[in-house]
Amino acid sequence: MGDYFSILGGERPARHWVSSRLPAGSDNLEELPDEELWGLHDRAMETFRSSWEERSWPPERARPSLLDLKVTLARRMLRDCHMCERRCGADRTAGKTGYCGVGETSRVASIFLHFGEEPELVPSHTIFFSGCTFRCVYCQNWDIAMDARTGSPADPAYLAEALRHGMRQGSRNANFVGGNPDPNLHTILETIVHLGDDGKNLPMVWNSNMYTSLEAMRLLEGVMDVYLADFRYGNDECARKYSDVERYFEVVSRNFAIAHRQGEVMLRQLLLPSHLHCCTKRIMEWVAENMPDVYFNLMFQYRPEYKAALYPEMNRRPSGEEKREAVAIAARLGIALC
Repeated sequence: MGDYFSILGGERPARHWVSSRLPAGSDNLEELPDEELWGLHDRAMETFRSSWEERSWPPERARPSLLDLKVTLARRMLRDCHMCERRCGADRTAGKTGYCGVGETSRVASIFLHFGEEPELVPSHTIFFSGCTFRCVYCQNWDIAMDARTGSPADPAYLAEALRHGMRQGSRNANFVGGNPDPNLHTILETIVHLGDDGKNLPMVWNSNMYTSLEAMRLLEGVMDVYLADFRYGNDECARKYSDVERYFEVVSRNFAIAHRQGEVMLRQLLLPSHLHCCTKRIMEWVAENMPDVYFNLMFQYRPEYKAALYPEMNRRPSGEEKREAVAIAARLGIALC
């Protein structure tokens, strides 16, 4: 978490601030086809990576900037939505919605300073969006996750002002969650644009189930400082049964590897009852092989909510024996639990 604390301490700026300093490569973004926009994006990201590594960037905001280019691309994705790996193709600009139910205008269920996140993050200024790309039968936020119509319409300018207010109250980061943030990528990026230089030392946190599309992951690079990310299932069968999602392990492991290159990762693994060996152990084995230095939070907070009673194996809390064995597995694999 070295970058995160350096940003908080004012030793270096947040990634989004650097992106706002780098030119987009064209003054007419709206007139260019998607292919050309992505080409501009890839070239600008090469500049970003060099600037970030060398700690060198222009002093003035670029207009339009790489950050503005990311907003343009995110809004283009609304016409054929593929912000998550379901890739439903809904034209959200025409009033259509896909699996998540989120329309062109995001909706916010709540905004507040959260003191229940990982110690390094609190107080964390959380923006909870309505709607989700999963249907977890045990969802603890089912009231906002399962109905994208809840909450109030999201206005990026208002959300940016709320983040400023949170900073005055002592918030340490902007934490975009839900539901799930993926369908709200355009709104989140626009909020960060509105925040402007006020957010120079405010780290951005992507609090996600990590079923994000590759295109969305490309847009997140150079914006998000921390990926506060769930790795829930060690196989596709459990993911399909309990969250109605396909290709889970392939997509989520891919995105964790990408996130590990793009920023800093805080991995959350929720210990599910009866899923120690099929999920927790397999996830730990993957982590030990692919990102052994990751911040790993083994979570024991599971409680049966929503429709868990319909699944007898899920209708209980993890046992003490399951918890102890999970900790022992992590120790055997050399994973330091946080």
